[in-house]
Amino acid sequence: MNKNIRTDLALEVRESFEQDSVEIKGVILKEEFDKKNDIRTSIVEIKDEAGAKAMERDIGKYITIEASKMNNSDEDYNKPLSKTINKYLKTLIENKEYNNVLVVGLGNRDVTPDALGPEVIDNLFITRHIINEFGDEFKSKNKLGNVSAISPGVMAQTGMEAVEIIKGIIKETKPDLIIVVDALASRSVKRLNTTVQLTNTGISPGSGVGNNRKAINKSSTGVDVIAIGVPTVVDAATIVSDTLTQYMEKFNYEENDIYQFINDINENAIFNMFVTPKDIDESIKRISFTISEALNSCFSTIS
Repeated sequence: MNKNIRTDLALEVRESFEQDSVEIKGVILKEEFDKKNDIRTSIVEIKDEAGAKAMERDIGKYITIEASKMNNSDEDYNKPLSKTINKYLKTLIENKEYNNVLVVGLGNRDVTPDALGPEVIDNLFITRHIINEFGDEFKSKNKLGNVSAISPGVMAQTGMEAVEIIKGIIKETKPDLIIVVDALASRSVKRLNTTVQLTNTGISPGSGVGNNRKAINKSSTGVDVIAIGVPTVVDAATIVSDTLTQYMEKFNYEENDIYQFINDINENAIFNMFVTPKDIDESIKRISFTISEALNSCFSTIS
């Protein structure tokens, strides 16, 4: 496996093993394809410590939904994609009943590639205050779920870790489930703004771009956590590495020479730089709406 891979997507870690078909002990990979809507879903399940060590990820399920049309301005595509996210979100819930759901939109609203979480919160149907005002009878009559939400900002804005703010909210509101939404980093340009990852393992904010913060998971919060993320940036070093590797392989350079050359360039010129598409503002608006619709249908209303 490429140890220098910089990605938040478990599927890309799985793909980084030299032989794509190699069996990794403790890791199960399943794939499903919706031909009608051109949506491919890959489920990476890490079953035990051996799998966790090999993948360098926590034990749990990682569901990657790849929708090539997600980045197009096709409003008709929003509905089937939202339904797909809803479907796999319910598989992570595993028939558990959550009476009080807290949705957390991580990220910096003022930095467009990092604004996915706050934008999702803006589109949510928040119901907790309505239920508190009118009571459980009103909730049952109107088939409402109990949903609250927060955009805690980033440490540079608040001076606090996101998990510290969340734990304070948990103490007051006592949610049964936390949904965390955040922008991710990918190692593939093709997956930018076209991929959604769902996982029941929580999240470490900023891990894909080297800004590791305290993890938000069941261990740190005492509450079940499901994380939803979309890759909006790719490491510039990855783009350079992939391009130069393909070029140098054509001229039969040795693998070690290629690695050393690329490593020198990355360290001296583009270390810790990230790239995002030029239409990221429109993409964030469109994708945040799709995710919020999936969350609304899953938690805000009861069918």
